[in-house]
Amino acid sequence: MKNFLNAIRSAEDPIPLNKKIINTVRILFIGIVLGTFSKFLDTIPTNELPFIFEFSDIRNFFGRFAIWLLIALCISIYSNSSIRASINVFVFFMGMVTSYYLYSKFVAGFFPRSYAMIWGAFTVISPILAFICWYATGKSKLAFVLSVMILAVLFNITFVYGSGYFEMRSILKLVTFICAVVFLKRTTIKDTMIMLVLSCCMAFALDLIVPFHFG
Repeated sequence: MKNFLNAIRSAEDPIPLNKKIINTVRILFIGIVLGTFSKFLDTIPTNELPFIFEFSDIRNFFGRFAIWLLIALCISIYSNSSIRASINVFVFFMGMVTSYYLYSKFVAGFFPRSYAMIWGAFTVISPILAFICWYATGKSKLAFVLSVMILAVLFNITFVYGSGYFEMRSILKLVTFICAVVFLKRTTIKDTMIMLVLSCCMAFALDLIVPFHFG
């Protein structure tokens, strides 16, 4: 199994334990800050936010999956190993989700239990998804397929389409999708374009099977 995984993406050079701990603590801190910031935006009337926040609808953007999936993808692929990716992403979501709902309960004065359970479940499975995502930037065919699958999911989060219509959900989600393409880009422009086209095709196929998306 180890040889099979290394064929997908080779592990990077080991880093000192103290640096691993520092990096993980930083990721935890980022998660706490972003979770708190996200809930803070959610409690402020739209007309009291800066114009750019209101214009871009950043409050709803932080309340959706797209940005968090992109951040998790970024943490995963830039972690030192698949195990480190699992740990770092789990820690990030623990910090983000915990701070978000603590702020909700003790500052905003309410606790949306159903949403908390959804995000809690996502946090629990996040290490598995991060472990898989780490291998997506490898040079093997399987790594290529993983990249296509990740982009297909993000494509369906970014765009809404059907018979006779095709629209993006928001400009920020489009930026998120473009960033994901950049993170997962292949060694040549040709291969990157093939990856992008195949991800669109897979997204259309997924839409027929699972028409509901976490936009």
